[in-house]
Amino acid sequence: MDLKPIYQVLPLSIRNRIQSLPRTILSGLEEVRIRQDRPLEVIASGKNWFVSSNQQLKLDPRDCIHPTREECHKLLNLISNHSLYALEEELRLGYITVEGGHRIGLAGKVITEGGRVKHVRDVTGFNIRIARQIKGVGSALFPIINQKDEIKNLLIVSPPGCGKTTLLRDLARLVSTGEGCTARKVGIVDERSEIAGCVTGVPQHDVGARTDILDACPKAEGMMMLIRSMSPEIIVVDEVGRKEDADAIHEAIYAGVHLFTTAHGSSIEEVRKRPILKDLIEEGVFERIVLLSRRSGPGTVEAVYDGTCQLLRTAVCSS
Repeated sequence: MDLKPIYQVLPLSIRNRIQSLPRTILSGLEEVRIRQDRPLEVIASGKNWFVSSNQQLKLDPRDCIHPTREECHKLLNLISNHSLYALEEELRLGYITVEGGHRIGLAGKVITEGGRVKHVRDVTGFNIRIARQIKGVGSALFPIINQKDEIKNLLIVSPPGCGKTTLLRDLARLVSTGEGCTARKVGIVDERSEIAGCVTGVPQHDVGARTDILDACPKAEGMMMLIRSMSPEIIVVDEVGRKEDADAIHEAIYAGVHLFTTAHGSSIEEVRKRPILKDLIEEGVFERIVLLSRRSGPGTVEAVYDGTCQLLRTAVCSS
C-alpha cells in the first residue's frame, strides 16, 4: 500500500508522527482522524487508537497529540494546493479525493443557501480514509454471479467498513477486462468518488479497460446518463436506497442493462425493512444477494442468496 500521497498532504509535524507508527499499524491503516485541539486518532485493522507525544498508541485520549489550528489550516492548504476556490464543489460535498484514490472527509461550519449546502468553512475536522485496491478479491465469488457467461444482477449487503466497495470495484474490473467471462462495457456512477477514486476525471484504481466513469454524479441521474450516452452492459453504483435510485434501476433493467450495487445492512432481514430495497428484492430485481462481514477480516462473505432470498452458499471467500 502506497501512503506517499497521504504523507504529501499532511503537515510535516503530523506526517512525522504518522510515519513513526509501528509498521504493523501502517500496513493495516484504514483512517487518520485529525480534529483541531482534540486527540489525533488512527484506525487500523478495525481498532481505534489515539497517538501520544512519544508515538505510543493508547485507548485513553488523555495526554495525546492535539493537532493545532495552524496544523489544520496547513493541512487544508496542502489538500487544496492553496486554492480553496478550485475545490469549491468538493467543499460543498464535504470531501476531497487525492492521488491514489484516498478520500478526505471534512467537518466544520456548514453554510446553507435556500436549504441546500453551499460550502463548508472553518474546517476543523479531517477524516483521511485510506483507499485499498485488492485485485482478485472478487474471483472466488465470480462464478456465482457469472453462470454460463450470463451476468446476474447483484446486491452486496454489509455494515460499513466490511469491504463492499472493494468487492464492487474488483467485480467491475473482472467484467470489464473479461477475466472469467466475455468482456463487457461497464459504466460506474461514482457519486462519492470511492469506487474508481477519480482525480480530475482519471481513475486512481484499476476498474477495467472497458469502463466509463461518471465521477461525483448523483446515482439516479448518473444511471440515466450512462444508459442514454454510453450504452453500458453493466452499471456499477454504490449504496442505493432512495426512490429515485429505484426508478433508475427499473429503467436500467428494462433497457437490458445488468446491475452491480450495494446497500448498508447486517442481514437480509434488516435490508428488507427498508421500503425501497424491500420492493426491489420482492420484485426479483437482484438475482444474487451477497452478505459481507468482518468476521475473518474485511470482505468475509457470510452468505450468498438467490433472487428469492433462498440461501445458496455460505463462507465463500474473504479478502
